[in-house]
Amino acid sequence: MFLSAILLAVSLSMPEAADSIDAVTITAEKGMVVSLSDTIGVSGGDVPEVLQSLPGLYVNDYGGISALRSVSMHGLGSAHTAIFIDGIRVNNLQTGQADLGFLDLPGYGSAVVDYAQNSLDFKTRRPVFPDGPFNGSAAVEAGSFGTWLPSARLNFRLSDRLVLSVSGSAAVTDGDFIYGDGQRRENNWLKQYRAGADLFGAMRQGGWQAKLYWNQADRSTPGAVNWPSASRQNDRNIFVQGRMDKRFSGLYSLNLSAKAADDKLLYSDEWSETDYRQQELQLNSAHNFDIREWWKASLSASVQWNRLESSLYSGSRTGIISAAATSIRSGNFQADLALEHDGWFEEGSSKLHALSPSVNLRYNFPGGIGITAFARRACRVPTFNELHYPGYGNAGLKPEDAMLSGIGLEWNHRHGSSWKFGAKLNGFYNILKDKIVSAPTEADPSVWLPYNVGRVEAAGFDASLNLRWKSGIWDAGMSAAYSLQHAVDRTPESDAFGQQITGIPLHSANISGNVAASGWKITASWCFRGGRMDSEGELPDWNTLDICIGRTVRKEGNEVEVYLKARNLCDCRYEVIRWYPAPGRSLMLGAEISF
Repeated sequence: MFLSAILLAVSLSMPEAADSIDAVTITAEKGMVVSLSDTIGVSGGDVPEVLQSLPGLYVNDYGGISALRSVSMHGLGSAHTAIFIDGIRVNNLQTGQADLGFLDLPGYGSAVVDYAQNSLDFKTRRPVFPDGPFNGSAAVEAGSFGTWLPSARLNFRLSDRLVLSVSGSAAVTDGDFIYGDGQRRENNWLKQYRAGADLFGAMRQGGWQAKLYWNQADRSTPGAVNWPSASRQNDRNIFVQGRMDKRFSGLYSLNLSAKAADDKLLYSDEWSETDYRQQELQLNSAHNFDIREWWKASLSASVQWNRLESSLYSGSRTGIISAAATSIRSGNFQADLALEHDGWFEEGSSKLHALSPSVNLRYNFPGGIGITAFARRACRVPTFNELHYPGYGNAGLKPEDAMLSGIGLEWNHRHGSSWKFGAKLNGFYNILKDKIVSAPTEADPSVWLPYNVGRVEAAGFDASLNLRWKSGIWDAGMSAAYSLQHAVDRTPESDAFGQQITGIPLHSANISGNVAASGWKITASWCFRGGRMDSEGELPDWNTLDICIGRTVRKEGNEVEVYLKARNLCDCRYEVIRWYPAPGRSLMLGAEISF
């Protein structure tokens, strides 16, 4: 079985089939592709601005443009939420969390949120050429806190089958802002530079894509306001990855992907310097079989190797993941079944294994109504910090074990040629066992170690409504979303038993709208978070209002857009994480030319 998995070429899989959106595509990492998902455009915004509009997602933001930002979903924590770029996973052996600040969002056209797989997949924007073999864009934003955000992208159609896109961007800011009752948040500066190249190729009954990306950031880490810091951090990330989708016959199609990454981090404070270097290799494949028109199957496998070297500890981990799945469709009914085996091997440590079944059912009713139900198991391997950090790590930790389930109802409708409606209602129930929590040791209560003693139960629902109207020169839309996430600590003898777990809001709401006509466009977005707790007690509710007004002018094949963004217009003073204040009101003036 092991040998056959290796010969299958190893896979983390592709979220799309080679030439048919109906073909089931399963991956070892994600288990199975299901329809309980949302897609959002991400070009032109920063991470919190883009992601906070999606129901069920929570952005952990330590305040300011230079801060760490990660995302969690439905009460399971950031380490349980997988981040992908074009279907290939972003790994972090040290902390288990991907810092979304290293992404160059203007280079991505959309992000797909998969609630069943607890994942977020950023899709590279593919260039189009309506007027010739070359086009591009250049933009700059500048404004509050001494912030400058220049960027540029050039696209080349090298042939009918080959397209090249190159890009570069920077973020430079003093970062200091006023918070609370007039205090000044200092040591919050950032200098970040990014560059990338994407090559898109077409071939008979398939296509391929290659990506090279480099990120360099030098930033301060101001710490909590009750314990300020003069620390700083230098990051360097570089990776190259590629994927190929190819249909060989009416029966068989193949998805291949591979990745190599090298990341460096240097953290320095008043007392010491600590450097980390992480290296990663991935080789992935998914083999899809269209056995009958109503019956499809997939075999996939993946090998992922990661190594961490630091001045504190070192080690490596190899993951071998394989999965088998089948999809059956009969009329308006579809059933997807999958079984995934995950194995992790570390030098000097015991082996870890998990068997994860998953099932997804969907039925499409007349009138644009669809219902989806799913259930799956998901395991999260302890991070190297949890296992090996000197004075803290516990080498005996087991993976966190989660059971995810949900049911979703979706409705889409068009009225005439002008109106378009959409609504979703998704309920979920997740159980997280063997949760890794920190607790005092019996030998010395002042020394804390991580243990597998925690349990979390998360239940709730996400509701969203979308409306769009288009007539003549007018184009208008509105969306509203609400999430109830009752994520409760059920750890026996826990001091927080029965309380909402740290950071996860009980109530989340978002309302946004836009109107465009004759080159003018105005957008507004309101965000609310309430019912949050942490280890020190209740956290205040907060809400923000963002508005953007822009004007686009087209002349002689060129397009120029000028816009003004006002974020947190009402100047709400709030904290996403206690003692890490978020910026108040800010203004950004931007301009972009497309040619």
